[in-house]
Amino acid sequence: MPETLTVRDLPPSERPRERLLKLGVEALSTQELLEVLLGRGIRGESVIVTAHRLLSRFKNIQGLSDASMEELCEINGIGTAKAAQIKAALEMGKRLHNHPAQEKKGPVKSAEDAVNLVRGDLAGKKKEHFLALHLDIRNRVIGMAKVSIGSLNSSIVHPREAFREAIAASAAAIIFVHNHPSGDVQPSDDDIEITKRLAKAGEI
Repeated sequence: MPETLTVRDLPPSERPRERLLKLGVEALSTQELLEVLLGRGIRGESVIVTAHRLLSRFKNIQGLSDASMEELCEINGIGTAKAAQIKAALEMGKRLHNHPAQEKKGPVKSAEDAVNLVRGDLAGKKKEHFLALHLDIRNRVIGMAKVSIGSLNSSIVHPREAFREAIAASAAAIIFVHNHPSGDVQPSDDDIEITKRLAKAGEI
């Protein structure tokens, strides 16, 4: 891709911002969305090239989401401000998926319902994420909290941290969920011990 190519070199009908206004955001490719989000490139390099370089490195939206601020800043043309814009936009997308969608699905009636609610947030994660779904008296989700990230053990997942936000939100019930990046669905000894501790704290 020529590094001298700029958005202004494109016909108006092919410029991402104009396409968004005319056709809607759904019509834009991932690269075009990045171009709109970043706004402009750096001296001597178009935003088109910067967006292309990001996707070449991280492959897709999931790769961008998994990337750390430091990894994003390794890309030429991406400083802390633009890295923060990318992380903020992706986090907003996650929250939109996790909250409004939950309200439309109504009450949680099974473990499968709970899994479907967090699947998008946990898919592709390389570390274990321990989440808490907060429910109202009708078992509708009113919030979600990230309790811990990393290998689970009793020192990381403490009942105090696990229940704190649920109590603050006046939740009537709580569901704990965590992923297994290895793909092995069998609970470990730590999983079983943590479950027992949380169940006991929940009774109190």
